[in-house]
Amino acid sequence: MTIGASDYDVAVIGAGPAGATAARVAADAGCRVLLLERAVLPRYKTCGGGLIGLSRAALPVGFDVPVRDSIDRFTFTLGGRLSRTWQTGSPVIDLVYRDELDAGLTALAVDAGAKLEEGVTVNGLERAPDGATMRLRTSAGEVSARAVVGADGTSGRSGTYVGVTLDQIDLGLETEFARPDPAAGDWAGRILIDWGPLPGSYGWVFPKGDALTVGVIAARGNGAATREYLAAFVDRLGLTGTPELRSSGHLTRCRAEDSPVFRDRVLVAGDAAGLLEPWTREGISFALRSGKLAGSAAVRVAAATGENALGFATAGYRAGVESVFGAEMRAGRAFHTAFSRRPAWFHAAIATAPPAWNVFRRFVTGETTLSRLASHRAVDLTLRALS
Repeated sequence: MTIGASDYDVAVIGAGPAGATAARVAADAGCRVLLLERAVLPRYKTCGGGLIGLSRAALPVGFDVPVRDSIDRFTFTLGGRLSRTWQTGSPVIDLVYRDELDAGLTALAVDAGAKLEEGVTVNGLERAPDGATMRLRTSAGEVSARAVVGADGTSGRSGTYVGVTLDQIDLGLETEFARPDPAAGDWAGRILIDWGPLPGSYGWVFPKGDALTVGVIAARGNGAATREYLAAFVDRLGLTGTPELRSSGHLTRCRAEDSPVFRDRVLVAGDAAGLLEPWTREGISFALRSGKLAGSAAVRVAAATGENALGFATAGYRAGVESVFGAEMRAGRAFHTAFSRRPAWFHAAIATAPPAWNVFRRFVTGETTLSRLASHRAVDLTLRALS
């Protein structure tokens, strides 16, 4: 297989939410866009698949979200104990399979004019001697573009090229179960969040129509203990022996605060840039929003004919990332630190105190953010005391 035309305005690596969004935005602006995906869509992606308010607001207008379940009930436990369920009255989270979501977003990019090439791996990036283009070495041949958006995940080539640095790496383990017998619990419209035994860990149960997604996440380096947590969690849920559809694991990576988000004519977005919320490790809203920023910035990078113009375009992207995500990630780190040290306090607050539950609900719906919460003096002092 070889790629046809070799010169593009914008090349996007990765057809996840960040890459598909960036490709659509750049194509809508009239750019010749090439979207490279190493797999063939639709392809499975390890992900809880929860669309919170910020994610839903960031989706394209009119997009037909492939919802598998909508959530209006939240159950919280602490190590499987002290269960409490709250009801919101109306759905506040939509649950999706990432293969279906990504395929739908990619179809919109193609409809906008982006050229999709599947089954293509990017093996290297380099700036052309004239400085005006980037060369991409791929499994289907070499291609050049005036701007590149790297959205190829946490271990992709683009993040390495840009020099993304990280300050938090976590291991997530996930198993998809066939929908169990009703005796195992009423899961339709309800998710469970279990604050776990390892520092900063938690588990989840997300219903998706004919299946349940069950997972846990904890700091990397505790692999054996994380696997033990998942096994114990599954057993407590009464799912041991329920047919497994698939099991998988992945690493989530949060960028260091001073990590670069571009180099030369390459911009990174989503997981490739280490953009996700450090406490909950929610990444879909970060991917969608950073993909939109990167797509717009890539249009300006592609149009830049000199180093000064290129500098303005890339600096604008960096400023946009800091403006949209900087405060959110700093607040997320503060919440993560406090939660890692006092999970029982968090459980007691959210599970038993209506005001704290209401704050959590407002965060999930997008009515507020962790950065806004952390800006309140009482919350800031509480986080400092817990940490």
